[in-house]
Amino acid sequence: MSYRLKNGLWFLLSVIVIVLDQASKYAVSLFVQPYDTLSVIPMFNLTLVYNTGAAFSFLGQSGPWHHWFFMGFTVIVSAGIIGWITRVQRSKRLELLSLSLILGGAIGNLIDRIHLGYVIDFIDLYYKNHHFAIFNIADSAITIGTILLAFELCFHSPNA
Repeated sequence: MSYRLKNGLWFLLSVIVIVLDQASKYAVSLFVQPYDTLSVIPMFNLTLVYNTGAAFSFLGQSGPWHHWFFMGFTVIVSAGIIGWITRVQRSKRLELLSLSLILGGAIGNLIDRIHLGYVIDFIDLYYKNHHFAIFNIADSAITIGTILLAFELCFHSPNA
């Protein structure tokens, strides 16, 4: 019996996000020392930091319980997203795109938590002396995916 995973190609996008995230973290780790900054262009630095918290270092100083909480939460949410992707109609490309980005980003950061005990962040955007929280490609994929998913769920009809 042949089994074909519905919407299986969308998982390839998640894998691409994971690979880009992990490769970029590795590359930056080779060229930038922890907590040092490498100026790339105006308004963009590479600043290597180790994030023990959630997105944008939320709960970064909360103690050891959050490490296990974030890993467990990510596994549960990822499993839910995998199930969701397999049930979405193929015609709902924006929904599938958003879910694939979120899944890839979540797993990219989960790999860091499991392997390192923290998440590597390095993208430092700023304007004059005002710096945004330092983040990574996985965080970007999660953020973009979440915005697209919110747009899809709020503005497109359920029958589209």
